Amino acid sequence: MKSLLSVCCVLSLLALSAAGSSVHNEEPLVHLQLQQPEGDLFSCGCDTTEEHSSQSSSNDTPAPERALCQPCTPPSAVDTEEEPAVASEHEEEEGEAAPVEEDASREEVTSDGQEEEVASEAAAEEEEEVAVEVASSEVEEEEDNIEEGEEEVEPEPVVEDVTPESVEEAVEEASVDAVEEAPAVAEEVTVEEVTVEEVTVEEVTVEEVTAEKPAQLKTKGRKASARKLRDRSHIEDTLRLATEDPSNEFSADMKKLLSIYHNAIKPMEQAFKYNELRQHEVTDSEITSKPMVLFLGPWSVGKSSMINYLLGLHGTPQELYTGAEPTTSEYTVIMHGEKFRSVEGIVMAADSSRSFSPLEKFGQGFLERLVGIEMPHKLLERVTFVDTPGVIENRKQQERGYPYNDVCQWFIDRADLIFQVFDPTKLDVGAELEMLFKQMKGRESQIRLILNKADSLSTQNLMRVYGALFWSMAPLMKVTEPPRVYVSSFWPQDYAADTSRELFMKEETSLLEDLNQVIENQMENKIAFIRQHGIRVRIHALLVDRYLQTFNDKLGWFSDPYEVFQDIVSDPDKYYIFKTILAKTNVSKFDLPNKEAYQDFFGVNPVSGFKQLSSHCSWSGGCLLEKLERAISHELPALLSSVSKAADKPAPVKAAPAPPPPPPRHL
Repeated sequence: MKSLLSVCCVLSLLALSAAGSSVHNEEPLVHLQLQQPEGDLFSCGCDTTEEHSSQSSSNDTPAPERALCQPCTPPSAVDTEEEPAVASEHEEEEGEAAPVEEDASREEVTSDGQEEEVASEAAAEEEEEVAVEVASSEVEEEEDNIEEGEEEVEPEPVVEDVTPESVEEAVEEASVDAVEEAPAVAEEVTVEEVTVEEVTVEEVTVEEVTAEKPAQLKTKGRKASARKLRDRSHIEDTLRLATEDPSNEFSADMKKLLSIYHNAIKPMEQAFKYNELRQHEVTDSEITSKPMVLFLGPWSVGKSSMINYLLGLHGTPQELYTGAEPTTSEYTVIMHGEKFRSVEGIVMAADSSRSFSPLEKFGQGFLERLVGIEMPHKLLERVTFVDTPGVIENRKQQERGYPYNDVCQWFIDRADLIFQVFDPTKLDVGAELEMLFKQMKGRESQIRLILNKADSLSTQNLMRVYGALFWSMAPLMKVTEPPRVYVSSFWPQDYAADTSRELFMKEETSLLEDLNQVIENQMENKIAFIRQHGIRVRIHALLVDRYLQTFNDKLGWFSDPYEVFQDIVSDPDKYYIFKTILAKTNVSKFDLPNKEAYQDFFGVNPVSGFKQLSSHCSWSGGCLLEKLERAISHELPALLSSVSKAADKPAPVKAAPAPPPPPPRHL
């Protein structure tokens, strides 16, 4: 850049010298002097308010231009009357920063006279040496003027002296520009380096953000996509599915229980038609059946999903259909079988070897909604699951096509464990659900309240839902202690992120332990059920005998038997029917049936069809009442004690299969 500037200055001086020599004989030459302001020669702080001396000559020859100060504002051009456009062009050049653009702008500023001088460049070269020799005497004087701070040139009479001085000035300006521009270049480099560092920092920030984005996308993708399946090993460990079932001891105890029932309890049932009162006929298949787990609750709360999870049916053809809408419209009984197959309700009711034959009394409309599923499974060898239709409060019971509450009562009476399932969105209690809780009265020990889908809530919302569930259940379960509520998410998918995983796993394990207790204590539960059933049969027999005895005492020769008996049935307290039973026997008043139940019972069964207890005695077989009381007081408790002792022994574990023998070695 400085070499180009020097060349331009030299060419301008040569053109001036050539023009001056042509007019030397006509007019005296004008001597030019440079004036500089005080201070540094080319300081960056260029003063724009300096006074500029005007150049004037007889031939209006413009003065040579000086180099601009970088990066400060360049000095203004020489003002002449004939060249106003040149000064305006110099002012437009102040904002340009690139050196190449400065040189181009400076070349454009050249006046018309300079263009003509450039045309005479060839002639000026011949006189260059002469002009240098003439101006050598005044170089020292010009250097002194530059140091004194003079900025502009004053006119001198001789133009020839200007050319060598201008040449020396251009040389000095080039050297000073080199010194002044060096720090500026260093500053520019420094700025560029800082800019690079800033860009580097920004690039690091972008890399950090780029590193964070995949994690965020991964988290979002995990929530949006299906969760991974949960490990089910704790189910097999808690339910002890690897242990062997003591089939020999269990079969022997079952035979004893059946013998007691047939010899002591069933004859009394048939003699006094107990099944007509309770509508609960105990059959052999019911006694020998596996424990039944009943699932109740509103629709789409996860009952079918819970069964799929316990049996590991997720993703298999045997998986029960689930959905957000009411999907289960049938009573589905999942039981053990040699192979997977579906059994129609009509077939199940007709098979006397099963415990579902009494369901025929609910009509063909219900049997069409009863489905049995058999499949080989280790858990189903010990328990039977019953999935029920969800409770729908906005639909009347008669629209179902069968007596929903009566059917539920039949399953409730035979269930060993009742899972009442809720979810956070269905906590309200309607008429149908309230009726179910009334039917479960007296079986509070068998009920397990389950709050399913708990991982879909935050901890704070889960606490609120838990309290709302207790508030809804308080009027329905009239017990002194609060019911146990199991809070978890019972389905094959893994728990949601940022939830109480450990709490849910402990709650699930507690529920599985309750289920395991029902499985292991099934023999004790069967004995207790038969004994309770025998006590109810005994109370029923005593009441019927007391009604019959009172009727015989009040019946006279001229009395109407129908009117006498209707008077006794309509007001039994008048004749101390129930009080006499409580006074003469060790019967609890809480076990007595309702008085209205016997009005219906005797309305169907006339009193003339019964005999008194004293008539049911024989020399060979003894009395029915004595047999029943002996079974309740001695035989059944003794059998229960023997079973409990056998249950205290650790169950044998299945031995691992022996490894195959090694192949024979051939010599």
